[in-house]
Amino acid sequence: MESPAVHNQQVNTWAMFLHLSQLAGFIVPLAGWIVPIVIWQLKKTDMPPLDAHGKVVTNWIISELIYGAVSVVLAFVLIGIPMLVALAVIAVVFPVIGGIKANDGIVWKYPLSITFLR
Repeated sequence: MESPAVHNQQVNTWAMFLHLSQLAGFIVPLAGWIVPIVIWQLKKTDMPPLDAHGKVVTNWIISELIYGAVSVVLAFVLIGIPMLVALAVIAVVFPVIGGIKANDGIVWKYPLSITFLR
């Protein structure tokens, strides 16, 4: 039987991996959307606190897809181009901040994220 401190550290580590796994999409297409959801679904029953992180990340992924689609459409009017650049920057920054906070045991709701899952 593991101690609560060890269990909390494992939850924090998996939560950090969950957030940072979104960056896998920059190496393998679609991996940044699939890997975090797979980690969340596989680990949420063993580690219930991880469920909150999974919902935050999934909400961000859905929001990111919506913002990306709107930006692509608006690229025909040129305003979408800077929006896509901004989205690319925050697609790196938000998971890194979320991962750092998760490692400290904090569930950080990404700014601009639309809440689909509560």
